[in-house]
Amino acid sequence: MTSTGKLTTKVIAIVIIVAILNAVGLSPVVLIFFTGVALIVWLVTRRAQMREVERIFEFYVAADAILREEERRWYGFEIAEVIEHGESLLEVMTDPPPLSYFALGALYQRLGNHDAAVQYLARLANDEYNDETRRVVPSPQLRRYVTMLRRLEYHPATEPQTLAAIRSLERARQKNSERMLLESRKELDTRAAMPATQEMPVAQPSPDPFPASAPLSSISAPPPISTVLRDVYQEETGANN
Repeated sequence: MTSTGKLTTKVIAIVIIVAILNAVGLSPVVLIFFTGVALIVWLVTRRAQMREVERIFEFYVAADAILREEERRWYGFEIAEVIEHGESLLEVMTDPPPLSYFALGALYQRLGNHDAAVQYLARLANDEYNDETRRVVPSPQLRRYVTMLRRLEYHPATEPQTLAAIRSLERARQKNSERMLLESRKELDTRAAMPATQEMPVAQPSPDPFPASAPLSSISAPPPISTVLRDVYQEETGANN
């Protein structure tokens, strides 16, 4: 059923409900009030649902900026915040688009977390459900996502930055997803093959020649300067003789 058909169905349902309430004997003012409340609730709910989809595209723009602009020095917390944003969307949508998995896997690899990168990238290679052509029973969130995506594709001038980010991520997914998965797996195998680091013995501090607990009587004072000079003079006189 198209969006126009769904809207027509909802309008018909509202008209039927209003007719039933009118038959019951409610005043027109009450009917208008409840109709207005129902309309406001429906608009707020629809806006919240569309906002969930918009956050997916915002995640794509942020992820593409990090993955594409390699000359920029991104801070780790910046990448981590984008990853957190993307993973929060997976909790909202039961069947997220495969591009979300690729973006998260690539971001984790950029951050150096190869374990998490393998978990996301492996879904694209092993899970047949992540092939778009197999999504025949979409969730309402996925249907809204696809609707907005096609709208962007048909009208690229409306959101050029968003559409450019999506296309960039799609090209990277088709070209590099398998290679990135192999690199992360190789990195994990290399780390697993490395021997465990042996603990270095802790160097013991040298004993203090004058410990704080030593009594003052045990510390001998240096000889007077006159005695030292006399000894030096006698040594020199003896050497001359």
